[in-house]
Amino acid sequence: MIKTNAMRILDKMKVEYEVITYDVKDNKIDGIAVSKKIGREEKYVYKTLVTKGISKSIYIFLIPVTEEIDFKKVAKITNEKTIEMLDLSELQKYTGYIRGGCSPLGMKKQYKTFIHNSALELQTIIVSAGKIGFQIEINPNLLVDIVEGSFNDLIK
Repeated sequence: MIKTNAMRILDKMKVEYEVITYDVKDNKIDGIAVSKKIGREEKYVYKTLVTKGISKSIYIFLIPVTEEIDFKKVAKITNEKTIEMLDLSELQKYTGYIRGGCSPLGMKKQYKTFIHNSALELQTIIVSAGKIGFQIEINPNLLVDIVEGSFNDLIK
């Protein structure tokens, strides 16, 4: 079994999680496609969005795959005048991950992380394990503690 940085962190901390794999031969790696491939409702699958504020600070947002981030809300939460998606060309430089395999765990640096508060209604959520084709199912309360994050309203 392949172990990603995210999995090694959880193993070291003795945190309970489940690894879910999916086929990537068709190159469909977006969150909605992933939820279909793994046979789970979309509300359980969260995408990891990496953003940059006007201050050049990096912020991580986890939201359900069917939702859209509200940049006005997240700018207010982060005390930034404006916030935007990190350019994909910079993703690996800042996180160590590539598009489709960006986990909130095990980035090059632990950035300020926010999880949409809908996760509080769920026993587990599914996030990237840090490699395309691999997901982690984890209790959101454990995840928010590990990433030293918070639950907030982040979507439109």
